Amino acid sequence: MKGDLSRSIFLAQDEEIKRILKRTWNLAWPVVIEQALAMVSQVVDMAMVGRLGAEAVAAVGLSMPPFFLFNAIFMGISVGTTALVARAVGAGDQEKAGQVTGQSIIAAFLAGFFLICLGYANSLRIMVYMGAEPLVRPLGSSYLRAMMPGLLFLFVFTVAAAGMRAAGDTRTPMIVNAVINIFHIFTNYLFIFGGLGFPRLELVGAGISSSLSRIAGALWLIYILSRPNKSLFIKWNEVFRKFDWRLFSKVLKIGLPAAVERVLISTGQIIYTRLVASLGTTAYAAHSISINVESLSYMPGIGFATAATAMVGQYLGAGDVRGAQRSTAISLLMAVAIMGTMGMLFFSFPVLFLKMFTDDPDIIAMGAVLLRIVAFTQIPECIGMVIPGALRGAGDTRIVVYITLLGMWLVRLGFTWIFLNYLNWGLMGAWIAMFLDWSIRSVLYWFRFKSGGWKSIRI
Repeated sequence: MKGDLSRSIFLAQDEEIKRILKRTWNLAWPVVIEQALAMVSQVVDMAMVGRLGAEAVAAVGLSMPPFFLFNAIFMGISVGTTALVARAVGAGDQEKAGQVTGQSIIAAFLAGFFLICLGYANSLRIMVYMGAEPLVRPLGSSYLRAMMPGLLFLFVFTVAAAGMRAAGDTRTPMIVNAVINIFHIFTNYLFIFGGLGFPRLELVGAGISSSLSRIAGALWLIYILSRPNKSLFIKWNEVFRKFDWRLFSKVLKIGLPAAVERVLISTGQIIYTRLVASLGTTAYAAHSISINVESLSYMPGIGFATAATAMVGQYLGAGDVRGAQRSTAISLLMAVAIMGTMGMLFFSFPVLFLKMFTDDPDIIAMGAVLLRIVAFTQIPECIGMVIPGALRGAGDTRIVVYITLLGMWLVRLGFTWIFLNYLNWGLMGAWIAMFLDWSIRSVLYWFRFKSGGWKSIRI
């Protein structure tokens, strides 16, 4: 009898693990594909802009940090939406999940409208602040203004997609992103170069193309969310008739720390980039290309982090703490397997990866060293993506702010400054500092998760 009971328990646990494995993979792979498609679109976009000359490239490049900073602010609403929707879905409360998503979309639109009006009015000042040369400033200002309407709808898209992913639907955002990326490349051709009889608008055309694709993507997701379906449905008449401020305050309670975290990361990355840029053009080119190579590996980390966020929230909503722990462990193991393999490839064949982007022997020589350093960063980086994803799903967002502040601002920037200015380690020192940052963050995230404090958070 005891043997039969043990065997049945083992089989039940085995089936549960298989179920979580399948669910994790089904949630993660669309996000990975979505990230890959976005990267391809970005590369094609930059290649088209590159044909307009160095000033156009510089204008786009200097516009990106402000855009990332604007988007970082709204990531807070996205994270808060994810946590609450996942909990509601786990508890079987589909109506609450739709209410949270609808309210968050409205809040993102209203706050985003105010922000883009400020950005539009101060576009020239932004370019001056970013250090643009006189010839670049008017180009960058015009590009920013053309991008602003699209930025507003990017906020809406981000929040709507977060709600869908939290409800377990990662495929719809992937499909929508794939279509709008193709649409974006096509409209780039029309508006940048004047294809098919359209006016040649050059850099302004690139901004218009981005705006049109983002508007189309946001409206498409809202249309899908407005139709009754199995995953997530927004009853807009209820959302507008009775805006639940108490419910939205919970979104902000979880989301504001996440917004602070993203702002800290964005501003820290700007400072880190400026420190690296001080090493010269060749060093910065090697740094930039090596970052592009590394992006091939961290896309799976983003995918499994998204899966962990949704699954932890849903399991906790259903009152299944053990399921939340197991889903995090499985997400982490799958991410480690992929990113660890990529790390071994980076270490063994760095030149092969670098030649995908450049033939310059000096850049390849410097980049090979960097990829061998980042090979050892893969596992800490993996932990530093998936575990925070799980903590966000539980609503434990404040600790992520403190760990980011320590890792990015004290460890990475502090050691980069020391290695560059006192030890003269050059670019290698900056990447060792990045390794130290991820290593310390991963250890702290791991201890936080093991402590179990996230299990009792009420949202």
